[in-house]
Amino acid sequence: MNLIADRLDRISPSLTIAMSAKARALKAEGRDIISLAAGEPDFDTPRNVKDAAIAAIERGETKYTDVAGTMALRKAVAEKFRRDNNIDYTPEEILVATGGKQVIFDALVATINPGDEAIIPAPCWVSYPDIVALAEGKPVIVPCGPNQGFRMTPEQLEAAITPKTKWLILNNPSNPTGAGYSAEELKGLAEVLLRHPDVWIFSDDIYEKLTYGMQFATLVEVEPRLKDRTVTMNGCSKAYAMTGWRIGFAGAPVKLIKAMDKLQSQSTSNTSSISQAAAIEALTGPQDSVEAMRVVYQRRRDLVVGMLNQAEGIRCPTPEGAFYVFPDIRGCLGKVSAGGRKIDSDEDFCLALLEEEGVAAVHGAAFMFPGHFRISYATSDEALTDACTRIQRFCAGLR
Repeated sequence: MNLIADRLDRISPSLTIAMSAKARALKAEGRDIISLAAGEPDFDTPRNVKDAAIAAIERGETKYTDVAGTMALRKAVAEKFRRDNNIDYTPEEILVATGGKQVIFDALVATINPGDEAIIPAPCWVSYPDIVALAEGKPVIVPCGPNQGFRMTPEQLEAAITPKTKWLILNNPSNPTGAGYSAEELKGLAEVLLRHPDVWIFSDDIYEKLTYGMQFATLVEVEPRLKDRTVTMNGCSKAYAMTGWRIGFAGAPVKLIKAMDKLQSQSTSNTSSISQAAAIEALTGPQDSVEAMRVVYQRRRDLVVGMLNQAEGIRCPTPEGAFYVFPDIRGCLGKVSAGGRKIDSDEDFCLALLEEEGVAAVHGAAFMFPGHFRISYATSDEALTDACTRIQRFCAGLR
């Protein structure tokens, strides 16, 4: 009898986490490594948020909370959706989870039956297809290339919908590309979805606050008639530099929120009470730090895009949001590195780049879109300049 459940054969370990771990291991061996693999802000959590957590500890707020989150935080989340997105949710329509990933897991596992399909525009975050597969669903990957700005068109969405379609998963702005959908583009997708009332929508808005020259919009804001079958997800990790606090949240119809709450009650139960207290301050307190970080990210984006476009064989579009670039490296494939490694794939490129130049990035195939790689620019200007110089040198050495 096998010890390990067969369902785990349907998924792979997170490749972004795996590359970050490999980079840490090499660094521990004394190698000079610059890791651009993890999607994690390098900024510290804002002082007012940390102070709120400390005060909650001193008040003794260290007990279990409701599985869906404290009423105070759910009210703060509902107010955030009203203030920022023009969506009215009651606290009963809000669920708080240990990060955005658990919100996704809760929603998909609570709803997908064997054979149900989930449409996922690619390039896409590495965990979407695996969570769908773990729930015994079928990921339907829709390639959306640089020629269309890495955005899915209404025609592509229409063509992908079948009688088995349960979900559309939409990430705006996107990880790994940073591509953002305008309100007008979302309206085009909404028109398709209104013709298919059985399709649910998962709107992953985790990078909402990190946009550069684009006006953020979310699907229910653009088309309120979709509210009764949409999960609008967000969190504190990216905008407030709170990755380790593990705070994600969602607004959705009460029936689905109750199902997600039921699933969460038998897995993690409630999110840390202290993290919830910190999240209240993040959402309701001063927002100056968010804008300050966004300005720095925009400067770093421009630095990285400019330097990568000077590397031989690389073409790097300018993203509208998040803190990633997703360069096309097909001009580097089929060559041999200065260290003698054959570069036949984007994974070969990233492994050789790590081994020979000490720069950790994630290959495009991990995001269901080969021929590219992802760099996170959520690190210092100095490290980014050094890393991009190394990438230029690596590419110049390809023969």
